[in-house]
Amino acid sequence: MSIGRDFSTRRRAIVGSLKTLLETINGTGSFRTNVAEVATRLKFWDEVSDFPSIHAGAGNETREYQGGNFRFRYLQVTLRCYVQDEDDVILALEKLLEDVEAVLEDNDPFTYTDGSGNTQSTAQTTI
Repeated sequence: MSIGRDFSTRRRAIVGSLKTLLETINGTGSFRTNVAEVATRLKFWDEVSDFPSIHAGAGNETREYQGGNFRFRYLQVTLRCYVQDEDDVILALEKLLEDVEAVLEDNDPFTYTDGSGNTQSTAQTTI
């Protein structure tokens, strides 16, 4: 049973929506890489088998209380990007990071569905 709360955490929903956005990096159009895996938990190098990969994990969440029962929530999300390239690993990482940044900038603000099934929207994404 889901309880609809106005000010509950939305960490899982936001990271899940980011995953969906990052999965669009497919090497076509303006994308320079084709992402093999996007995960909603942080993985370490020895756990990664598909490259390139992006792993997103929610970090600190803080709140700023405003008047009129309004609150800003700030959520830090860590993205770990893994590449493997025998020729130029730095270039491969730069291409992936450019694609990630383009997706985040093109979808700012982005929408997600909260635990109650309501569509919500971020106010701003800062890289």
